[in-house]
Amino acid sequence: MASATAPAGVANARAVYDYKIPFVIAASSAGTTIEWYDFYLYAVLTPFLAPLFFPSHDATASLLAGLAAFGAGFAVRPFGAVVFGRIGDIVGRKFTFLLTISLMGIATTLIGLLPTYAAIGILAPILLVALRLLQGLALGGEYGGAAIYVAEHAPDDKRGQYTSWIQTTATIGLLLALFVLALTRIGLGEEAFKAYGFRIPFIISAILVMFAIYIRLRLRETPLYSRLKAEGRTSTQPLRESIGNTRNGRLILLALLGMTAGQGVVWYQGQFQALFFLGTTLKVPFQTAYLIVGAAIVLATPFFIFFGRLSDSIGRKKIILGGALLAAVTYYPIYNLMYQYANVTLGGDNKIASSAPNIAAEVVLVFIQIVYVTMVYGPIAAFLVEFFPARIRYTSLSIPYHFGNGWFGGFLPLIAAALAASTGNIYAGLIYPIAIALMSVVIGGLFIRETKDTRIWDEVSASAAPERIPGAVTEATPG
Repeated sequence: MASATAPAGVANARAVYDYKIPFVIAASSAGTTIEWYDFYLYAVLTPFLAPLFFPSHDATASLLAGLAAFGAGFAVRPFGAVVFGRIGDIVGRKFTFLLTISLMGIATTLIGLLPTYAAIGILAPILLVALRLLQGLALGGEYGGAAIYVAEHAPDDKRGQYTSWIQTTATIGLLLALFVLALTRIGLGEEAFKAYGFRIPFIISAILVMFAIYIRLRLRETPLYSRLKAEGRTSTQPLRESIGNTRNGRLILLALLGMTAGQGVVWYQGQFQALFFLGTTLKVPFQTAYLIVGAAIVLATPFFIFFGRLSDSIGRKKIILGGALLAAVTYYPIYNLMYQYANVTLGGDNKIASSAPNIAAEVVLVFIQIVYVTMVYGPIAAFLVEFFPARIRYTSLSIPYHFGNGWFGGFLPLIAAALAASTGNIYAGLIYPIAIALMSVVIGGLFIRETKDTRIWDEVSASAAPERIPGAVTEATPG
């Protein structure tokens, strides 16, 4: 029987809502996965692309320049968070993440068409950095939109479970990038891949983005935001309310230093740095390095859902900070073991010349690191949604997320490479993620409240809650 407060004609609303949520999750996740695929193609190819766009007689200098361009995309993510967060809070969630995925697709496709330094000289790295900046701006608006879109369709008691599907997208996007790159490199051969083949994975993005846009066009605005707008309670100055308000500004700072900074370094250490360490430091052949990281990702990805769902029961804070603490304590022994199981061969200058890794052992060691990633990342969307009010949620959530992941996490490869190069110690780069993770454990543990019992639907009329109204999920949805 329909609820007395539900719109006329809506019967068995909870059942209808539960039937529609898989489409909401799938549509949001598909687009976000493609955005991450676009963003991380360059990341995976940094050691390969650096000599093509940043040539130098010094291989280390060339790599550092390539990593700096990699970091440029992260540097502007907070600015994208501000720009698109404002649009998301004023105009709506759906419009904003349609805009961001379009920008990401255009930038990625253009990278695939960009001439190298040998063809157009200094203009090549300038244009590459400009396109990386555009990618970073787009990603600064994408994540918040997708996470909030799912969260604002979810009932309060299942928010961790439902939003954890969005959390898988970054890792799946990386896995997709590894798969497409491996297929292209092996299929074409190294000579053809270097000549033109490296462009193919970037250009494929255009097809993937059109598919994602088609799916997202079928979505409507979230029921919570729609009700907020109908009640005239949306913000006209979300940035001012987010950082100009002392109380909310303090929440943003706490979320950054006590949660997302630690989460960001654990994410990038566990996946990107593990890949760089295998391929660049230990000289593992790229096919083997891709296989090791890809296998570990496949095995660990279900734990995003596990920890997201678990956070609905025991809380977000325990799982996120617990993962950061475990990572900080165990990184050094894990990377020592990665070196031992790589079975390296040293050259005449006592530097690593090659390796013949124990693949099974390396997969286990990377798998452990990605489980840490699932702990810190699986519940983070639910935590951030619950930590900030609906009227300024897009802006307030996006700022600490993209500072934490874009700056603290995104510059990790560059900082780690610089530390290793300056000290001559291959483990010196671990100092940075360990220190940042411990910082978040201390600050988050002391000053951040648990959020799992937050009832975000209480911010609008009770009749808007998904227990009572299915929400207009697709254009074909009745009601």
